[in-house]
Amino acid sequence: METFEYRARDKNGEIRQGVIEAASQEGAVDTLHQAGLIVVSIQQKGVSFLARFYVSGRPKQKDIVIFSRQLATLFEGQVPVVQALKTLVAETQKKSLQKIIAQVLDDITGGLSLSQAMGKYPYAFSAFYVNLVRSGEESGKLQDVFSYLADYLERNYYITTKVKNAMVYPAVVLSVFVIVLTLMMVIVVPRLAVIFAETGQSLPFYTQAILSLSFILRDLGILILILLIVGVVVLIQWKKTREGKLFFDHLWVRLPIISALTQKLYMARLTDNLRTLIMGGIPILRALAITGDVVGNDVYKQATTEAIESVKAGNTIASAFERTKEIPALVTGMIRIGETSGRLDFILASIARFYQRDVDATVDNLVALVEPILILVLGLGVAILVSSIMVPIYSLVGGL
Repeated sequence: METFEYRARDKNGEIRQGVIEAASQEGAVDTLHQAGLIVVSIQQKGVSFLARFYVSGRPKQKDIVIFSRQLATLFEGQVPVVQALKTLVAETQKKSLQKIIAQVLDDITGGLSLSQAMGKYPYAFSAFYVNLVRSGEESGKLQDVFSYLADYLERNYYITTKVKNAMVYPAVVLSVFVIVLTLMMVIVVPRLAVIFAETGQSLPFYTQAILSLSFILRDLGILILILLIVGVVVLIQWKKTREGKLFFDHLWVRLPIISALTQKLYMARLTDNLRTLIMGGIPILRALAITGDVVGNDVYKQATTEAIESVKAGNTIASAFERTKEIPALVTGMIRIGETSGRLDFILASIARFYQRDVDATVDNLVALVEPILILVLGLGVAILVSSIMVPIYSLVGGL
C-alpha cells in the first residue's frame, strides 16, 4: 500500500486536502471519487526518516481493536458519533491513539464524514477499515459495521498474536545458543588449539574442522559480521521492491514446512476479509479489490484480481480461484456452492471459521513439536563441539 497526498473539491465546491492509502494512484482516485470528491491534484507522499521515526509511535493493532470494540458498544447504545468520539478521547490511555481520535473528532466537527476523517490516518486505519466504515455510512448501518469490524479485528489479532508468540521461544533460544557458541569458538577453542599444537598429537578430522572454523571466525569474524549485516540490509531493501516482495510471497506459501501454516493463515484472512466486507454492504468487485490489498500476499492478491476480471466477464469467483494452486480445492468448491445458492457470505464465514480453527490446531502442534526438536538440535550441536574438544584431551591425558 502507498500513501498519497491529495487536494479535492467536495459537492459544495470547497477544497479538501489530506492523505489516503491505496495500492496505486488510480485506486486512490477511485476511492476519492466514491467518497464524492473531485480530485484536483494527487501525488505519492514521500516518507522521511523523521516521519518514519514518528510513525513508530503509531497505535498498535491491539489499540485499534479496543477502540473499535468501544465504538461499537457506544453505537449499540445509540450514542451519536460526535459524543462517542468525545467519550473515547477522554477515556483512551494511549496518547498516540488519543491524538488521532481527537483529530478525527475535529475533522467531523469541521464537516468531514467519519470515513473521510479516518482515511487521513492510514497508519492507524487501513483501507479495509475505512472502506467498511464508508459502506456503513452509505447504508445507514454504521452500528452493524463497527460490530463486524470489532469481531474481525479481534479474530485477526488473536491469530496473528498466537503465531508470533509461538515463534518467540525458539527464536530466543537459538539466538542465545548461536551467541554462546560463537564466543566459545572465538575465545575458548583457539586457546585449546595452542595446547594441541604443542603436544604434536594427531587430531580427528572433526576436531580439525572445528579448529579451522574457529580460526576463521577469530581472524575474519568482523568482516563476516559486516558482510552479514550488509547482506541483510540489501535483502530487506530488495524485499521492498516489486520483484523481491513477489519472490518472498511465493516462498512463504511454497516452502515444504512453513507453507502448511502460512497457506491456512492466508486462507483464513482472505475469506474472513471478504465475508466481513460483503456483510458490511461493500459491492463484490470492490470487496475483492480491498481484500487483495489487505490480505498481505501477492499470490492471493493476484487471485483476487483474476476473480474481479472473471466476475466482470460474467463468470464466477470460484472459476478464477481454481487457477491459483495455493487456494485449496475445498475453498473453491465451497465458494462455488455459495455463489450458486446466493449464500456466499455464509459460506465464507464457514470457511474462515474452519481455517481459523485449523491455524489454531497447527500452531498448537508446532508449539508442542518445537521444544523437542529444539532440544535435539541444540544437543547435537553441543555434542559435536564437546566431542571435538574432549576426545583429543582424553587422548592427551591417556598418553601422559
